[in-house]
Amino acid sequence: MIIEPRMRGFICLTAHPAGAEQNVKNQIEYVKSKGAIDGAKKVLVIGASTGFGLASRISSAFGSDAATIGVFFEKPPVAGKTASPGWYNSAAFEKEAHKAGLYAKSINGDAFSNEVKRETLDLIKADLGQVDLIIYSLASPVRTNPNTGVTHRSVLKPIGSTFTNKTVDFHTGKVSEVSIEPCSGDDIENTIAVMGGEDWAMWIDALKAENLLAPGATTVAYSYIGPSVTEAVYRKGTIGRAKDHLEATAFEISDSLADINGKAYVSVNKALVTQASSAIPVIPLYISLLYKIMKAEGVHEGCIEQIQRLYQQRLFTGGEVPVDEKGRIRIDDWEMREDIQAQVAQLWEQATTENLAEIGDLEGYRKDFYNLFGFDVAGVDYKAEADEMVQVESIA
Repeated sequence: MIIEPRMRGFICLTAHPAGAEQNVKNQIEYVKSKGAIDGAKKVLVIGASTGFGLASRISSAFGSDAATIGVFFEKPPVAGKTASPGWYNSAAFEKEAHKAGLYAKSINGDAFSNEVKRETLDLIKADLGQVDLIIYSLASPVRTNPNTGVTHRSVLKPIGSTFTNKTVDFHTGKVSEVSIEPCSGDDIENTIAVMGGEDWAMWIDALKAENLLAPGATTVAYSYIGPSVTEAVYRKGTIGRAKDHLEATAFEISDSLADINGKAYVSVNKALVTQASSAIPVIPLYISLLYKIMKAEGVHEGCIEQIQRLYQQRLFTGGEVPVDEKGRIRIDDWEMREDIQAQVAQLWEQATTENLAEIGDLEGYRKDFYNLFGFDVAGVDYKAEADEMVQVESIA
């Protein structure tokens, strides 16, 4: 079938298998071009199919020749209907990993559930024995707690007062004002239950209880802080409370791993175009301006550049892992440079529908968004027939 992007609001309803495959190949080539990383050899990536999780799996496999198990929740294809993009990403990753002689298996299911945890533990036990790196990179708006059966839904809202600021519809380029009402009721608690550290700790506890963590095992979860312009709706809003919980959980996990000399870190990463960030008011405009400046300064990074640098220059240097005063790895250091943030703040005040194409990088934002779904990738013939029925080789 001929596959084209079909949009509904901020979501693309289709994905292109050939585009996803080329995207994955491009990321693999980037990692290989940067040289070997003396990193972990047996790696579990929870949330492995898109964004930072996919980049982590690629960096582990093709930077360190690691065996990888990927856990994700993706929609497989049915005849005449494409899979979700992460399915095609994972199929392409496994194909390339197996071609390179690397172990790679995947589990498709709800990572919050006890059943998927059990399936993963059994697979590690059978095939790898233990893992020495666990990446936690889940991005879901909903979580059912497997112990209570309660389903929690996260919200993206400010705390205390209405937030009003600029945003952009990246499809049309229209800059407008948006207002977001403050959270109420159990919004904060629910958002922490979904996006905080509880499930991360449950994974590590389950692995440790069955002796599946190698001595010195490291676990990393991903977070974001961002600039003052997004602060009210992000870091000081409901999501910020969840991120605070995630960061506090890292210390608790580190304490629980002390007897095996293990360590838990939160890595604060750069603002990037993701399915989640596209739906957050204010963020698309901020990223458009940020991209323009960081590209001009020669310090722009996508997911794969971020994670490759995290691995090579932070996690696996052979020395102490550098952290900030709150114990966090800061790989958002280039984004948060004072000179870059000062330029963003200046452009933010000027941004209008009429001048955004000139002062921002809306085209780069759009391209990155379509790339998420396998579209607008260089070297792919989108007029050619595509086989939507691609399978992931080793779904366990």
